[in-house]
Amino acid sequence: MDFGLSEQQRDVQNLAREILGEQVTAEKLAKYDSYAAERFDRELWQQVAQAGLLGVAIEEQYGGMGFGFFEAALIAEEVGRNIAPLPFISHCISAAMPVQQFGSAEQKQRLLPGVVSGEQLLTAALMEANNEDPTQPRLCSAQADGEAVLVSGEKLCVPFAEQADYLLLAATDGDGAVVVMLPRKAEGVVLEAMEVTTYEPQYRLTLSNVRVGAENILARGEQAQQLLASVAEHTMAALCAHQLGASDKAMRMTASYTAERQQFGVPIATFQAVGHRAANCFIDVECLRLNCYQAISRLDDGVDASVEVAIAKVWAGDVGHRVSYAAQHLHGGTGIDRDYPLWRYCTWLRHNEMMLGSSARNLAALGSKIAAGEAFCA
Repeated sequence: MDFGLSEQQRDVQNLAREILGEQVTAEKLAKYDSYAAERFDRELWQQVAQAGLLGVAIEEQYGGMGFGFFEAALIAEEVGRNIAPLPFISHCISAAMPVQQFGSAEQKQRLLPGVVSGEQLLTAALMEANNEDPTQPRLCSAQADGEAVLVSGEKLCVPFAEQADYLLLAATDGDGAVVVMLPRKAEGVVLEAMEVTTYEPQYRLTLSNVRVGAENILARGEQAQQLLASVAEHTMAALCAHQLGASDKAMRMTASYTAERQQFGVPIATFQAVGHRAANCFIDVECLRLNCYQAISRLDDGVDASVEVAIAKVWAGDVGHRVSYAAQHLHGGTGIDRDYPLWRYCTWLRHNEMMLGSSARNLAALGSKIAAGEAFCA
């Protein structure tokens, strides 16, 4: 049995790698440092859209390629490999895929063609203060107003909220949860810029009786919980793919540096301690790859993947942490020099480690499932 990527998956991966590898350089990334400019390469975004990559997981009738989540995750991996200044995960995976899976025919027709072309930007508000679980919104409430709802509350760390046209958002109502596609320019929406170590545009979203019409309500009740569970797992798996790409690049950057840097007239890569440290990084990255692809493939097949996603997120956090430290150590002083690109990867590796729950949090949740006989204890 062939466990490798299919031809179409390799084609998607190679196309993304070619575009991002050519267009994202250390010199271009430097202009976004310390919020000197908005970290969103709109020209590159349009190139990615013209190549069809924004619609890789969108059905052909809406202008997409008609592939699946695995192909989208491969693109997320390449975005991570280049730490590209693009909202790929929040736009394509956290927001567009739920619209395709749970939206009405009218919502799909209104939103998805613009998603594919890049003319409309979507994002998702998944995190709240002291609450990293997207499936359990606590600080946003919704009150019925005829067929519409009035939404109030607060969300944190919403990526590209100011730049987006619609924000996927969940709130609690009398029947559980309601998920809406919130128009950014709706009356009562207040955005406050937040500063994060990666310089990605993120915002605090405050809502005060924001009226969302029936045409923008995506799901209610049990269907809303299914949507939120899907969003949480797919977004977490995509973050793992992004972490895989970033970890792999940091590891290879380190291998290249140690092969060129000389001490006592020989490359430091020939030193046993250096070789062992680099080899451990390689093993770590390949283990992350296997766990990440396992979770992604199960999600792509539409089977239960909650355990596999949790395992992948634990690996993503721990591997990113270890690779970041090893890369800094083996680079010596060069690793923390802001004229050298490694530090940007280290900040992203830490960011991905903590997003949607740290390794400790996910490991505790996984342990609870095992203790309850819900994981490998049938």
